[in-house]
Amino acid sequence: MLLDEHHSKLLFARHGLPVPPGLALEPGQTEPAPPSFPAPWCLKTQVLAGGRGKAGGIRRVERLEDLAEAARALFELPIKGRRPPFLRLEPAVAVTREFYLSLSVSRAARGLVLSAGRQGGIEIESQAGDNLLHQIVDPAEGPAPHQVRAAFFHLGLSRDHWPAFESLLASLAKAVRADGLLLAEINPLALTGDGHLLALDGKVEIDDNVVDLRPDLAAYRRADHHEPEENAAREAGLAFVKLGGWVGLMGNGAGLAMASMDLLNLAGLPAANFLDLGGGADQERMETALALLFGDSRVEAVFINLFGGILSCEKVALALRQALHGRKPTKPVVVRMSGNGATAGLAILEALKLPGIILVRDMAGAIRALAELKPGTPPNAPQEYSPAQRRAGRAVPPSDGLGLNAESRVLVQGITGREGRLHTKLMLDYGTRVVAGVTPFKGGQEVHGVPVYDSVAQAARDQRIDASVIFVPARGAADAVLEAAQAGIPWVVCITEGVPQRGMLRVLDRLRGGGTRLVGPNTPGLLVPNQIKLGILPADPFTPGPVALLSRSGTLTYEAAARLSAADIGQSACLGIGGDPFVGTSFVQALDMLAGHEPTRAVLVLGEIGGSAEEELAEYVTATAYPKPVLCFIAGRTAPPGRRLGHAGAILEREGGVADKLAALESAGITICPSLRAIAPLTAAVLAQEADA
Repeated sequence: MLLDEHHSKLLFARHGLPVPPGLALEPGQTEPAPPSFPAPWCLKTQVLAGGRGKAGGIRRVERLEDLAEAARALFELPIKGRRPPFLRLEPAVAVTREFYLSLSVSRAARGLVLSAGRQGGIEIESQAGDNLLHQIVDPAEGPAPHQVRAAFFHLGLSRDHWPAFESLLASLAKAVRADGLLLAEINPLALTGDGHLLALDGKVEIDDNVVDLRPDLAAYRRADHHEPEENAAREAGLAFVKLGGWVGLMGNGAGLAMASMDLLNLAGLPAANFLDLGGGADQERMETALALLFGDSRVEAVFINLFGGILSCEKVALALRQALHGRKPTKPVVVRMSGNGATAGLAILEALKLPGIILVRDMAGAIRALAELKPGTPPNAPQEYSPAQRRAGRAVPPSDGLGLNAESRVLVQGITGREGRLHTKLMLDYGTRVVAGVTPFKGGQEVHGVPVYDSVAQAARDQRIDASVIFVPARGAADAVLEAAQAGIPWVVCITEGVPQRGMLRVLDRLRGGGTRLVGPNTPGLLVPNQIKLGILPADPFTPGPVALLSRSGTLTYEAAARLSAADIGQSACLGIGGDPFVGTSFVQALDMLAGHEPTRAVLVLGEIGGSAEEELAEYVTATAYPKPVLCFIAGRTAPPGRRLGHAGAILEREGGVADKLAALESAGITICPSLRAIAPLTAAVLAQEADA
């Protein structure tokens, strides 16, 4: 959750940082009463975009009689296409020097970084020379004394300023720890004419996962910074971003939704939005999603693309049926379902016999159907879909490696919760040997015949445990990982999503050099076909064979596995590394494990925009002359830069990032799959070439 300057300063002030006094001016307050602080004043546009100073969004006001005119002018001035919802008025300050200071969670450094710059101002990252000093600090403790001193001396402040600087940085670190900040930036940090240090401007980003656990932090969010549709989606628990096309897109899982967006855009059927249902689809959420899509005047048709895993397609269909109330949809709806509950879900929708609902077998059928609905396309004879086509695509029936097989003994942490119970049953049905469960204060019970213990330590004393699967809620998930590691469990698979990022940094630091391998968090899990299932992966798409699947997305994993299996290409192992910015097992570590894995003849990597996991993979393949062919598909290639699409890991951080990612992969000799459709034939070709070598 990104805060504007005004709310960033309110948060700073609450933690004792020195900020100038200020007040918010709303659009109806263009004739404000005299503020409590004297002129001259600085009037600032409040937007969630940079460059407002260059755009004229900051004005100095010398007299009260000039304030109303300046406020009206700023309210009328758009910054990057958006007018400000409110302004901030604060005293003008005489500044002797300007610096830069920040604490930020860095994906590249996999830690908390203290940055100090001798000069502040705009475009700080692009300044050349040795202006910026970066130091990786302890995420739990904050900057060590020597790091505080290094930053102080780098700035070149005088000895008289040491106590104030030390106190300011301690307060900044306190804010980061207390409120789960991903970014706490002071730019500029001003040395005033009277010798004081002052946070003249600020930018704060709060971890959305922490906001979910701390509702009080939502008070720092201004809904009027966002589109009404995005606010409605947020309230309903949906991930929603407006785009520029005409096809309303509804998917489940960021990876599959992004791949669907790419497919639409590259087919000349541009997406009007990105909408991720997530793992739940009750009637209220479905009605909100449909209202967002049907209510958008740009949307001419809706594409619902689901691959059931933890989400049941049948439940989505029931929710859609309830949301429609027996009436024809106001806009055509193309529905493609596969995976968990797909056959039942499509049968429910087919039984509605409502015009405007078009059921298709696969994505190719969806593209054909949407192409006929494209605005300006001459009407053709209506396409007829047989009952078989209206139902799910071919159901692929449900193999050892990585030290996990049908004999491995599994523990479930959080076994008595709803998800724990459900997926314990599904893992048992698959043949996984779940031998114990843990829920504090519920020891002595049984779940599906599995004994429940109060602690992992108790379970590990009574049983040999090879792997633990964690369904503990986000607030306690990091501690649950550490509990399993303390008991010496070799594999820990953390399904939980919404784990605060700084909590994961602490976990990864504690696990470093130990004997526990973590998968996740926010992962569908790990599966060796016909051998063992750890997590929430549906059984149907996976068949035994020679290709290992590594993925950042659950639903994209299921989609790719189904396409490979339909082409008679089975899988040796499937591992979801997790969609969060900080995860345990990386692509590189997973690839290293598979290098000597005999059943694996090739590796398919399913990547996404954002982060550097794929570039690191390419470096590893080149440096090690990796002995097996590697293929890669990147979802989100047509995403607008800088927009967060679904889970936290999926953000394109700079222009050209996707091009750089693809270039790195190609230079390493990795086969690029340009589309989902290309995955199976390219994999078959690579396997044939490898067999002939």
